[in-house]
Amino acid sequence: MNASVPTEITHQVSSACSVIGRHLASSLQAIHLFGSAVDGGLKPHSDIDLLVTVSAPLTEAVRHALLKELLSVSTWPMTRESLRPLEVTVVVRDAVVPWRYPPSRELQFGEWLRGEMEAGHVQPAIVDPDLTILLAKARRHSICLLGEPATDLFDPVPRTDLARAFYDTALQWNEPADWRGDERTVVLALARIWFSLSTGGIAPKDVAAQWVIERLPDEHQSIMRSARASYLGETQDDLARRGPEVAAFVHCARTAIERMYLEWQSGNPAAR
Repeated sequence: MNASVPTEITHQVSSACSVIGRHLASSLQAIHLFGSAVDGGLKPHSDIDLLVTVSAPLTEAVRHALLKELLSVSTWPMTRESLRPLEVTVVVRDAVVPWRYPPSRELQFGEWLRGEMEAGHVQPAIVDPDLTILLAKARRHSICLLGEPATDLFDPVPRTDLARAFYDTALQWNEPADWRGDERTVVLALARIWFSLSTGGIAPKDVAAQWVIERLPDEHQSIMRSARASYLGETQDDLARRGPEVAAFVHCARTAIERMYLEWQSGNPAAR
């Protein structure tokens, strides 16, 4: 196991890689650790992000078996001292290399899907604009646990496609039903999108949140401060009880994001 893997998650990462290896051995090409574990530091609610690359689509039997066993090495945030939530994304390399937008995701595992997975429901391979952002993050900061480094395995993501992915991702949040039960995640995701479209960088959630707080109208700062503080484990997450404030922030953020994207697009003919 790479010595750069944070000590506190070494055992869990090793267990997850063993599970992945058992089920995907015939087609497994690479496993990369990315996200907070390698960029910004793990926070109390941070997932362990793994990007898994395979050479061929997965059979239904493999999908079900892999997800079922991953459930045993993952847990909801801050419920078991020795485990963190896993977020595992599987891609077929030929589906993303050569690069084209939007990319296709083969499989995703995450604690927010636990109920569906325990009920036997498994998402199929889908087109996923957010995978654009994930691959860009993995190329910038990741630890290669198996196979080639991400910079060798994947093509660079063009700035035009990355901006479009940020915009397309923000468009999925239109009304309270779209973020109910996941308020903090959506608020922080919008902060990161806002930061990235404005600066061209990709920042950890708490860094992007602080950057946005400094630019928000006064009436929206409280929601962002609360989201950031609860993510850092400083306070309890109370966003679910503040529906009107969350909705107002989402509207504000989306308006800013749409304006930035359209302004950026108008100055970049290749983006049209």
